[in-house]
Amino acid sequence: MPKKKEHIESKRPADPNVKGLQAKVLEQPITDTLVENYMPYAMSAIMSRAIPEIDGFKPSHRKLLYTMYKMGLLTGQRTKSANIVGQTMRLNPHGDGPIYDTMVRLSKGYGALLTPFVDSKGNFGKVYSRDMQYAASRYTEAKLAPICAELFKDIDKDTVDFTDNYDSTAKEPTLLPTTFPNVLVSANMGIAVGMASNICGFNLDEVCKAAIEYINDPSCDIAQTLKAPDFPTGGELIYNKAELDNIYENGKGSVRLRAKWRYVKEGNLIEITEIPYSTTAEAIIDKVAELVKAGRIKEINDMRDETDLAGLRLTIELKRGAEPDRLMAKLMKQTTLSDSISCNFNILIAGMPKVMGVREILDEWTAWRAGCVKRRVFHQMQSKKDKLHLLRGLEKILLDIDKAIAIIRATEEELEVVPNLMIGFGIDELQAEFVAEIKLRNINKEHILKRTDEISQLEKDIAELEATLKSNRRINGIIISELRETMTKYGQPRKTDIVYEEDITLYDTAENVPDYAVNIFMSRQGYFKKITPLSLRMGGEHKYKEDDGPFIAFSSQNKNELLVFTDKQQCYKARVHDFDDTKASNLGTFLPSALEMDEGENVIYLLDPGDYKGHILFFFAGGKAARVEMSAYATKLNRKKLTGAYSDKSPVCTVMPLYEEMQVAVYSSDERALIYNTSLMTPKTTRNTQGVQVMNLRKGREMVKALPLGKTQIKEPARYRVRNIPGAGAALKPEDKGEIQLTIELETEDL
Repeated sequence: MPKKKEHIESKRPADPNVKGLQAKVLEQPITDTLVENYMPYAMSAIMSRAIPEIDGFKPSHRKLLYTMYKMGLLTGQRTKSANIVGQTMRLNPHGDGPIYDTMVRLSKGYGALLTPFVDSKGNFGKVYSRDMQYAASRYTEAKLAPICAELFKDIDKDTVDFTDNYDSTAKEPTLLPTTFPNVLVSANMGIAVGMASNICGFNLDEVCKAAIEYINDPSCDIAQTLKAPDFPTGGELIYNKAELDNIYENGKGSVRLRAKWRYVKEGNLIEITEIPYSTTAEAIIDKVAELVKAGRIKEINDMRDETDLAGLRLTIELKRGAEPDRLMAKLMKQTTLSDSISCNFNILIAGMPKVMGVREILDEWTAWRAGCVKRRVFHQMQSKKDKLHLLRGLEKILLDIDKAIAIIRATEEELEVVPNLMIGFGIDELQAEFVAEIKLRNINKEHILKRTDEISQLEKDIAELEATLKSNRRINGIIISELRETMTKYGQPRKTDIVYEEDITLYDTAENVPDYAVNIFMSRQGYFKKITPLSLRMGGEHKYKEDDGPFIAFSSQNKNELLVFTDKQQCYKARVHDFDDTKASNLGTFLPSALEMDEGENVIYLLDPGDYKGHILFFFAGGKAARVEMSAYATKLNRKKLTGAYSDKSPVCTVMPLYEEMQVAVYSSDERALIYNTSLMTPKTTRNTQGVQVMNLRKGREMVKALPLGKTQIKEPARYRVRNIPGAGAALKPEDKGEIQLTIELETEDL
């Protein structure tokens, strides 16, 4: 028997200052509070608020659109938005504010969707503006957009289930029977409890074509048809095949967008007409003003927002002699004129949240849509069978119309008419009721013959519908025909252009930055210092926090790049000139904060890749090591962060640059060592390669560090050297252990 939960009465003393009766204070275990109070809230947020379902809608969207459908706004005239909001509250009791916010986002005027579902009139704001607020609901009007006919097609033919509203006074659909994969067409973002969803939109035409290709051939290459995400604000998408393949297969990843602009020679102006979906015009202007004020951008005289009824337009007035291409390259790097959009295709499937790739989404949608079509076909078949059943009863009446009239005339009570007809002609109650309801003027041979002539056609139709229900090929054919019809009626060209990395002209945005020699230092906790040689010679001892100390040191140039590896398998890229010159006596810059790293992320290595020649060695606790070509970290778009910088299968214990083949010593936790030549490792271009096993470890042991042989205290290398890897190594002799010097003391010898 499960133990009964009991509330514990508190033993706190009564407050002597409070007179009269005092309520008992009940104490509840925190585990019970989580189960009884928090978990229902979490489930409600996930299933009824934040995560979309296979039809592409959240409950708030579905309730609003269905209310508008029932109001006759699919074909009727627009009505006041306040009226729609009020009617929607019968299904959605969350208040007029959230309901109107939902309507705004679905509207054509706001422009957040590639295929808006609300045909709006009035000021609905703009998705690309932070300050352009929408008007109150009493001032705007709306109706359903024509494409909503595809959302509600045959909804009254039992295609989807209906459920009671919150007070059981009305019915509402659990899903909308969309004839196209709206879940991929409509952008959707939601934050639930412990999970989130961020679905980027795709072009309607491309999605329908991809769905048709998938239905015909589930093994087809979806990327050939579904080129890339499409966004209502336009712009240019920088094509990255690896990222898109990851999104298509796993449902997670990111895409990079940049603004679209043109140079107007008359007036020496730059006009920005389209910006990334994730930013706003005001955010861009504020950032540019900040850069100009800080002196980091010197080519701009003025920047203003000239957006009007024709659409977005940000105008930059250039100084004489400024090069537009170079200026925009700087702005793309330092502002949200170029921005990344994360994708997380988390969708509710049968009440369970699931992150899926595009192929899996199409598979789920096709199966669900096939179910809708089968239910519709079955409903049509049942309707025809019911009609056929009635007509067969009418056919029997045809044999003796006078007898039917005589039975009705001879019946004294109205309630006895139907039973008497059933007895007189051998028909059931439904057929008799149908005959009894025929008007007197229609009780003639001609009318009855016309009706009974439908029997043969109904029999053919029923046979056809039964064959359709039994054939998956026919069901798929219906889905495909509806997809093609949707493409023909509502398909539009892409709004976001696709550009390829190799077609982008890159400019050195650091051309005005002075170049000079510097020394780079980093502590174990990630504090960074850039010191000139003169300042280093004149300075005193390095300053560190109490529990910190030296870790890495090397020489570099002010214009060089830096690669910063972290314990979250990420690599951050920065320029040396991004950091101010400092002195040894200063604590330095904390890299996790300066590079805006994720919470809890720590630096494990820092290096100057130079011209990206050579390799990087990653040594893992599990005994493996990976040799990755440094060119794998060179990007044409100067991205600030690379994910999947190295394998996550085992914790990394050492990172080491490799410019020429050398002897490496690796150490295990049970004080064993192994020496091998790096030529035994095959270079890889894939950053997150797991590498090869270099050291065989005993159970419960792990590899703890690796060093170039020349920087160890090993006196007898031959004892530990192996010709092939992996190897078990040899136990360290006392004289070979020594005390491994810190990296800074070793690498500064090369400065």
